[in-house]
Amino acid sequence: MLIEKKLFIMTKVLVATVKPFAKAAVDSIKKVCKNAGYECILLEKYADQSEFIKTVEDVDALIIRSDKATREVIDSAKNLKIIVRAGAGYDNIDLEAATAKNIVVMNTPGQNSNAVAELALGLMVYMARNKLNGTAGTELKGKKLGIHAFGHVGSLVGEIAKGFGMEIYAFDPFVAKEKIESYGVKAVDTEEELYSLCQYISLHIPANEHTRNSINYNLLSRMPKGATLLNTARKEVIDENDLVKVFNDRGDFKYVSDIAPDCKAELESDFGNRCFFTPKKMGAQTAEANINAGIAAAQQIINFLKKGDTTFKVN
Repeated sequence: MLIEKKLFIMTKVLVATVKPFAKAAVDSIKKVCKNAGYECILLEKYADQSEFIKTVEDVDALIIRSDKATREVIDSAKNLKIIVRAGAGYDNIDLEAATAKNIVVMNTPGQNSNAVAELALGLMVYMARNKLNGTAGTELKGKKLGIHAFGHVGSLVGEIAKGFGMEIYAFDPFVAKEKIESYGVKAVDTEEELYSLCQYISLHIPANEHTRNSINYNLLSRMPKGATLLNTARKEVIDENDLVKVFNDRGDFKYVSDIAPDCKAELESDFGNRCFFTPKKMGAQTAEANINAGIAAAQQIINFLKKGDTTFKVN
């Protein structure tokens, strides 16, 4: 008599990271997957997108950071059911391609928030003190800070800035005015009002069809004397032609970001003392954020595959 043997195929979770998670984060992700009975596969520091496309072919779930989950990647993934971006932004994922294949896409909101907020304030101090070049700078105390988008990061920026004695304003059409003001922050009705009031503006808006190039001359030229624009969001939200125009028109304007604009060389050449860009995107580059986002991504995959939980679905 022939006895039929059923082949057990383990669920595969691919962690594809050109910029790898810290070892502690990787160890935690592996442990979460193992406890769920899943196989964790690592693809780190890969040299070419083709490696990513090949490796994703037979996996069930995918965790990425800044990696590009393009249509080609998604089409190559025959068994893929879920992609989780370990972080808040997800503009590096082709949502249309994923949706067409019934692949759920999630982010991990809030896991990197404190790291980004602390960086924002650090960069603000750095520019207020003239990049620590030995000359007299200015203090943050008593200055007006405008928070453009009052989500996880924006609200934390406000909390930390209060400790510096700053006066905090916020604009976010998707957050109730009452909720913003419950944080001790003054809500304004328009972007124009926010930029007209505040010497410091901290950007926390996503990059999408509504926000790309939306931070333009009309807004930036309204800022009071001693203006500093701080961007820990996405470079695509800035109209770079208008940014250069503001630098040319206003000798007091400063710009600092943890992601360099395409016009970086021009700005550094002509206005180097009034701009600063970190070598790479640094918002989530802390040990704590690394671990938090990685574990959250793995746990969300398990909750979806085992329980159908779509709490953080973005498509």
